[in-house]
Amino acid sequence: MIYIGLPQWSHPKWVRLGITSLEEYARHFNCVEGNTTLYALPKAEIVQRWRAQTGDDFRFCFKFPATITHQAALRQCGDLTGEFLTRMSPLADRIGQYWLQLPAAFGPADLTALWAYLDALPADFTYGVEVRHPEFFAKGEAERELNRGLHQRGVNRVILDSRPVHSAVADNEAVILAQRQKPKVPVHALLTARDPMVRFIGSNDMAQNRALFDVWLDKLPQWEATATPWLFLHTPDIAQAPELVDTLWDDLRQALPSLGTAPSIPRQSSLF
Repeated sequence: MIYIGLPQWSHPKWVRLGITSLEEYARHFNCVEGNTTLYALPKAEIVQRWRAQTGDDFRFCFKFPATITHQAALRQCGDLTGEFLTRMSPLADRIGQYWLQLPAAFGPADLTALWAYLDALPADFTYGVEVRHPEFFAKGEAERELNRGLHQRGVNRVILDSRPVHSAVADNEAVILAQRQKPKVPVHALLTARDPMVRFIGSNDMAQNRALFDVWLDKLPQWEATATPWLFLHTPDIAQAPELVDTLWDDLRQALPSLGTAPSIPRQSSLF
């Protein structure tokens, strides 16, 4: 099977689409990319609420906090990691994967710290790693070492596809901000473990998004034969993310017949 979701489960403009809560979001999608944990730990009662609002088949993919990935650079952060995993423990059986989004400054010299950190994590969960240092995309020894180490540990290399947003015409604030914030790195679509995660950073041009998504219509079915792909669909203004789903769904269903019918949300023309 394949999991498809958005980077968050609510947005003020989605109210008109009938999506006002995690519970309603989970009626349309089977997973969500948990960005909020990068910035702060949720309160314990909020984690319990998230559990109450989702079913047993729903999956969360939470980021490790930036205090671990960015500030501590994966060093001497056992207490922070324990606090994070303990806080999220009510959702343990609904975790798709936990993943590390590493900053561009985290380079080849830091791989020893990455291996030590991953080796110390509990084996109960699936993990992913997103890198941004240029050497990890240069097809040299640094990238080979990264891929080998992830493969040996059964850890997924998270794949960022930011081609659409960086190909967009910078004609509004959302696109300008996204182009400034989203890394412009090559797309290396490879498997290092059994749960590959693709983060497709679309633009505000849906025709362009559809054209640039073509490569994934070939790759995702190949992966689905032996693995469980995860696809998260972004847009510069997240209000448009359901519109991107609407744009891509028919193509996805043709490539992946097991996908089924599109989320039963209203047509996106009602959003704007």
